[in-house]
Amino acid sequence: MASALLQGSSFLAGSRAPLQARKPLAGRALAAPCNGCRVQAKAGKWLPGATTPGYLEDAPGSFGFDPLGLAKNPANLQRFQESELIHSRWAMAGVAGALAVELLGLGDWYTAPLWVFDPNGKPTWLGIEIPLDIGAIAGIEFILIAAAEIFRNGESDPEKKKYPGGAFDPLGLSKNSAILEENKLKELKNGRLAMLAFIGFVAQQAVIKQSPLQALGTHLADPWRNNFATNGVSLPLPKSWL
Repeated sequence: MASALLQGSSFLAGSRAPLQARKPLAGRALAAPCNGCRVQAKAGKWLPGATTPGYLEDAPGSFGFDPLGLAKNPANLQRFQESELIHSRWAMAGVAGALAVELLGLGDWYTAPLWVFDPNGKPTWLGIEIPLDIGAIAGIEFILIAAAEIFRNGESDPEKKKYPGGAFDPLGLSKNSAILEENKLKELKNGRLAMLAFIGFVAQQAVIKQSPLQALGTHLADPWRNNFATNGVSLPLPKSWL
C-alpha cells in the first residue's frame, strides 16, 4: 500500500512526468520586478471608531479630528491649514535654533540674544558692530517679513500658498506626488512636535530656570530625583513626599 501511495504521489513522482506534459516558460508573460514600489497606508483616526468627515478625507495629518466642526467651511479649513503650517515651520526653526545655540556653547536660548550686543548695548553681527540700532533692525525685519507674506497671500492657488515649490524646492521633491504627500504628513508631525517642544522650553525656563540641555543633563544624572514629579512645581505634592 505504501508503494502504491509513493507511485501515485504527483509530488514524489513529478520528476518522472513526461516533458511534453510540462508547460514551457518561453512565451509566457512574467511579472516584472517592482523597484521602488510604495505602499502608503491611510492615516488612522484620532478616536477608534470615529467617522472622518468628508471635508477632511484628503487633508494631510488630520486624522479626522474636528469634533466641533470648525473646518466645515472650506475657507476656514484653508486658513487653519495655513496657520498650522506657518506655526509649525517657525516652531521647527525656533527649536533648532534654541538647541544649536546651547550646543555651540553660546549660552541658553533665553540669554543667547544678549551676546549679540556689545558692552555699550550696540548690536553686533558675530562681534562686528552694525551701524544700526536695534529699532532700525527690527523695522527692517518687519518690512521684509510683511513683504514675504503679502507676496504669499497674493497667490491665487491655495496649494501654492502652503507649498510654493519652485525656488523653495531646489531638489524637486514635490514633482513626485506620492513623495509630496508623504512629506506633507512628515512636516506636520514634526511641526506639531516642535510646537509642543517650544512650549516646553518656555515653561521650563519660567519654572525651573534651566535650559533644555541643562534640564536633560540634570535628569539623566539622577532620573528618580530629577523629574517633573519631583521638581516641586509641576505637581502640587508636599515637600515631605519628595
